[in-house]
Amino acid sequence: MDLPRVTIVGAGQVGATAAHLIALKGLAHITLIDVVEGLAAGKALDLSQSAPIEGFPVSVKGTSDFNALAASQLIVVTAGLPRKPGMSRDDLLAANANIIGPIAEKIGQLAPEAILIVVTNPLDVMVSLARKRSGFPKNRVMGMAGVLDSARLRAFIAERLKVSASDVQAMVLGSHGDLMVPLRDSIIVKGEPVSSQIPAAELEQILDRTKNGGAEIVALLKQGSAFFASASGVVEMVQAILKNTGSILPACVYLEGEYGLQDVCIGVPVRLGKHGVEHVVELPLSDSERTELAASAEQVRQSVERLAQLQTSQH
Repeated sequence: MDLPRVTIVGAGQVGATAAHLIALKGLAHITLIDVVEGLAAGKALDLSQSAPIEGFPVSVKGTSDFNALAASQLIVVTAGLPRKPGMSRDDLLAANANIIGPIAEKIGQLAPEAILIVVTNPLDVMVSLARKRSGFPKNRVMGMAGVLDSARLRAFIAERLKVSASDVQAMVLGSHGDLMVPLRDSIIVKGEPVSSQIPAAELEQILDRTKNGGAEIVALLKQGSAFFASASGVVEMVQAILKNTGSILPACVYLEGEYGLQDVCIGVPVRLGKHGVEHVVELPLSDSERTELAASAEQVRQSVERLAQLQTSQH
């Protein structure tokens, strides 16, 4: 069947689950790549054997050979170390940069026309690194975090109000971390503002839980980190790009003046289509939301600078 090819670098829980969802939706032929010998091949073989049962029309291949990147229209990078209990996303900074940097260079060399979605933490810094090391234009490099953070917020509000999550509209911008920026005034449940349905103090508790959503799951699992919702977030972005839907989703992208921010990768609403980021959507923000977004961006800048210092000292 004449479908695009999506390559997922990293065949762990997020990568394999994303591959499964892409296959079930029939979006693309899939290649899994992982440096652990046999891991990608084994998961691809297992997934391909579900095709007769599920009836999906896509092929699934697995390999440890990065030359398989060459035929990819879209590449998702989930490779890297997951958080362990007590670790912050920034604790992964240097370790995951040493993984993502070389992968981004290989992508730039082997699949120079591809669109790149980064999932590895600390997300915003890894997107910045991948953009520089791949040499790709800003519309073809983005990070998945805002879709996940927004989904967590919607799920918590739906649980509190005992409604379907599809009845809740909410969006989270900013960095994927403690300074993420939930757009409080834009949270709508069944057409009504959430402020008329949940007391302000309780809503703040829900927003705090959203900010710590990943850590809560890490603490419960003891080993590994969240992957079902993360994979769903990836696939929502993949579908918007491959189907050229023009969906507006929050994504970590490079800004050049939008929202008053310059030279930083941060989560903002974007319209996604066949060229990747078709454009950044500038929503009207309150003064406090703008201040929070600027603080979030400054934290990312500091992390990027810290990484540069770490890498300089390594050499």
